Amino acid sequence: LQKELLKYKQEARNLQGIKDALQQRLIQQDASVLQLKQELLRANMDKEELHNQNADLQKKVEERNRLLAEYKKELCQKDRHLQQHQSKLDEMLRQLADAGYQQVDLEWELEHREALLAHCMKKEAEE
Repeated sequence: LQKELLKYKQEARNLQGIKDALQQRLIQQDASVLQLKQELLRANMDKEELHNQNADLQKKVEERNRLLAEYKKELCQKDRHLQQHQSKLDEMLRQLADAGYQQVDLEWELEHREALLAHCMKKEAEE
């Protein structure tokens, strides 16, 4: 019986050692699971933050695209106005050039008539 008792005591000690080792392993696994849960929570929070930042950036891009479209529209309108003014300016320059030619023609005609008048007066004076 004593032998058997020693054998069972030895077996109990072995089982207690196995139990202690398994408990230690379970504690390590629980710690690892807790660490993984914390990392997952952090990763989810980072993911949510990135998602929010992405949404904000998307809104900013849309706003800038809207402003860009407005600026392009304004620029097109200003280009049209500029073309209209350029056309008017070209027409006025053409009219000014025509007026200049007419002035030259009128001055030449005036000089011609003055010369003719002077010639006629000279002829009359001689007669």
